[in-house]
Amino acid sequence: MGVAGGNLPLMSRHVAIVTDSTAYLPPSAMARHRITAVPLTVVLGDEALEEGTEISARSLALALQKRRSVTTSRPSPEDFARAYQAAADAGAAGIVSLHLSAEFSGTCDAAVVAAKTAPVPVRVVDTGMVAMALGFCALAAAEVVESGGSVDEAVAAAEKRAADMSAYFYVDTLDYLRRGGRIGAARALLGSALAVKPLLTLDGGRIEMLEKVRTASKAIARLEELAVERAGTGSVDIAVHHLAAPERAEALAQRLRDRIPGLVELHVSEVGAVIGAHTGPGLLAAVVSPR
Repeated sequence: MGVAGGNLPLMSRHVAIVTDSTAYLPPSAMARHRITAVPLTVVLGDEALEEGTEISARSLALALQKRRSVTTSRPSPEDFARAYQAAADAGAAGIVSLHLSAEFSGTCDAAVVAAKTAPVPVRVVDTGMVAMALGFCALAAAEVVESGGSVDEAVAAAEKRAADMSAYFYVDTLDYLRRGGRIGAARALLGSALAVKPLLTLDGGRIEMLEKVRTASKAIARLEELAVERAGTGSVDIAVHHLAAPERAEALAQRLRDRIPGLVELHVSEVGAVIGAHTGPGLLAAVVSPR
């Protein structure tokens, strides 16, 4: 994980937390912790749309099912500059800017460019995470500054969360990841040829093959077991993500509630268009974040 910027021994009431739209934080959590998310862009055919405001996950799923051209792009440095200026105008004397893995997107690079000319010092962190794995990092940083911690302490809390995090993904097909260049083409083609159901994980900021299972039901059962094993008995937060599979997600969430003794918070949400464009409909994911 890379961090850009100098040391900022600033106290909590002067620190703003910025992330990006791929954190998929619940709006209530963003409002409560005053977290700002800079949107990535989804390009549907020749139309560029902001994630989270101009295109819904359901619209994306329909477009993918119709095999329409879908690509994604990072925010511009100007997008981040506006967010940093707004935070400074609201009274921030320092900003912690936490973003999805640089292996997936140039979002961090754009944030670093904007940080150089921001009106207040900005620490940019490549968390190596995505979805609520990133969201949990942002929440950890926000909780630290709310309790009086410094920028350095907020960054350390986010990095510790990231280091302890595990994220497991089931996808109906590897085709979307292969087309988007997010997983090795050879492995994707091999998986399709064998008609297996892949389980993936985040490793070193990249999506890697974890296991190949013969059926969807067995893959989802294995996803549940992996999450339960990783959670153990300590205090842990869980997120369950899906794309166009709400019943599947709710069923998994309920089983995890029943089986994880140290569960503190459990979030269930549909991924946004940027991640959905690379995973396709049917995605089911479990993010395990020890406290």
